[in-house]
Amino acid sequence: MNDRPHRRSDSPRAVGQDAERLAEGFLTRRGLALVARNYRCRRGEIDLVMRDADALVFIEVRRRSNRGFGGGLESVDARKRARLVATAEHFLMTRRIGDDRPCRFDVVAIDGRPPHTEFEWVRDAFEA
Repeated sequence: MNDRPHRRSDSPRAVGQDAERLAEGFLTRRGLALVARNYRCRRGEIDLVMRDADALVFIEVRRRSNRGFGGGLESVDARKRARLVATAEHFLMTRRIGDDRPCRFDVVAIDGRPPHTEFEWVRDAFEA
């Protein structure tokens, strides 16, 4: 049995939230504006929803601990993409955002920890 106390920073949820916070800062410095974070519905979850000029961007954040398992984009498989699209459709419907608003799906992969953090930002990672 492990007698070490459970620290918040060790939990997968805390690691994910830290990655999302880093990605949000990275994207904000590049001109995107936060619309929503951790949007959830029964269909799934979208880590970040941001605005890039007139486009609404649905962002999946991936923290990579081992490049041997592939990149961030490769980790977003067909099943995950389908859930992201369904969740984005729910977001647009509940927020009453018109069909004429340009939307895209991006993936941000994060390697390392501050101050040695590397970001890979894939715009238009896949189509709905």
